[in-house]
Amino acid sequence: MIAGLRALQAATAFELEIVDLESASELEAQYGERVPVLVGAGAELCYYHLDVGKVNEYLSKIR
Repeated sequence: MIAGLRALQAATAFELEIVDLESASELEAQYGERVPVLVGAGAELCYYHLDVGKVNEYLSKIR
């Protein structure tokens, strides 16, 4: 997922913060087995696999 997001960043600039859920117990409890998970503005965009369509839709809404 990270590699896919980095590729998207080359075409569309956005910030990416990577959080280790093992060091954030509240997030680990919230997302459980849905890791890796991509969240934007508190909303879950996708998990396990990158959904480029959802990410692009999200990015278009925040610009």
